Formats: sequence, structure tokens, C-alpha cells
Amino acid sequence: MTATIIDGRMLAKNIRQDLKEEIIRLIDKGVTPGLAVIIVGHDPASVTYVKAKAKACQEIGIYSDIFWMAEETTEAELLKQINDLNENPNIHGILVQLPLPPHISEQAVINTIVPEKDVDGFHPVNAGKLMIGAEGFIPCTPHGIIKMIQSTGETIAGKHAVVIGRSNIVGKPMATLLLREHATVTICHSRTKDLSKITKQADILVVACGCPGVIGREHVAEGAIVIDVGVNRKPEGRLVGDVRFDEVKEKAAYLTPVPGGVGPMTITMLLYNTVQAAKQAVQQEASHKC
Repeated sequence: MTATIIDGRMLAKNIRQDLKEEIIRLIDKGVTPGLAVIIVGHDPASVTYVKAKAKACQEIGIYSDIFWMAEETTEAELLKQINDLNENPNIHGILVQLPLPPHISEQAVINTIVPEKDVDGFHPVNAGKLMIGAEGFIPCTPHGIIKMIQSTGETIAGKHAVVIGRSNIVGKPMATLLLREHATVTICHSRTKDLSKITKQADILVVACGCPGVIGREHVAEGAIVIDVGVNRKPEGRLVGDVRFDEVKEKAAYLTPVPGGVGPMTITMLLYNTVQAAKQAVQQEASHKC
């Protein structure tokens, strides 16, 4: 068996085309979706991500504003900037690029963004809504992964899904989304014993641990759907995932590449959330006029 590659770039392109049409309709109503991105410091990877997000916004018609703040920016100064954006009617989504300098509390920053502009889906209100199945913003990477799995045409319901990683950004919301799709879900992490025994039971395997090449052929069941979330840069500059691609592609039914897999879908779901935030703002304004 040779795996079918899930092309994140192509799937993202199709979703972005649909978003373009939604944005045109919003602009016709006098509203241009607006995204504010704040970056503190000059971490090279963060700078690259922020520029990619700004470019993606421009390509589909979302207004974007980047706020570059110095490494020495205080927590109070950052929270003031966020509160200013909370009050700005032209900004529908706010994203603070992580990681932050150690003197700034990540949780304080997340809590300060109002839930209706939390297009990352990290605010406790949106996290709680995800847990209980209520409507709210879904974290972009897990949301994109669900779209990728669905694109295979395989049914998620009834499958055994194994998620490696328990972060608030990917692992935990990923497990919750899979539960919402009626999968049976197991979460593995750094203290899991006999990892391969568990992962070999997976019909769907999502690897999000940030460990280059940790998952190989011996961890994967024949015919599994394998989603590689990891993005790791080798000393020579090459990007690799958490999955040993060349080994696993000979055993899995479907597999995501790195790069070109989950990454483009993460940015696309950020755009999707921003458009949804703008639509909700339009609906809220219309209800106030009634």
C-alpha cells in the first residue's frame, strides 16, 4: 500500500475561494472583515508566520493590520493594545502571535481578547463552548485537521482516533472535535507507556508532539489515516514532521506531508474564523436596529 497524500494546499485553496465570495457579499453590505495581528519581539519563525497570515488576508480581501511590538514591551502595554482593538469596530478578529516573551503571561493575554474576536479559539469561553458542543470559535489547527480527514471521504464516526499531544492549542481541542464527530478517542503524551501498542490500534492517528520523526512504520496500523502536525527545522534548514514520512507512506491509507499539509489549513481556518466574526458583527448590528 502507498498512502494517498492529503494535499493541504489544494484543500486550503478551495476553501479560500469560497471565503472570497463570502467577503464580497460582506463588502456589499459595507463591512470588510478585519484581522489584527500582534507580534512581540522578533522571533524568526513568528515573523514568518505573521507575514504569511498577512499575505493570505490580502489575497482574499480581508483587511489586516500588524502591530509590531518590541521584546521589552510590558504586559500592561500589550493588554492596553488588545483592549484598544477590542473596542475597534473595524477589527473583527484579534490574534497575538505565540510564543510571548517570558515576562508576559500568555493566559492573561488570551483572557483579555473578547471572545467574539478570539479567532484563535483559545479564550476560556470558546474553549468551554467547544467542550459542551456550543457554537464558538474553534482553534484553527484542529478545525483544519477535521476538514482534511473529511476530505478523504472516510467516515469519522465509529473510528478509533489516537491523538499524540495534549496541548491546549492542538491536542485537547483535537480530541474534543473527534469526539464531536463520534470517534472513540485516546490521548497519548510524553508519559504514555508502550506508545506503539496504542497507536497501532488507531484508524485515525494525529501526531502533534513536536518531536521530529518520532512516529515510524512500527507505530502505524495498515490503512490508517495519519495526520502529521509537527513542523521541525533540521540543522541544514529542511522542514520535517513528527512522522517519518517515507516509512509511513508505505503503510497508511492517507498521510499529510510536511510542508504542504496541516500548515496551509491552519492559516485558512484563521481566515474562516475572521469572516465568521465579521458576519456575526453584521448580524448583531442588524439585531440592534430592529
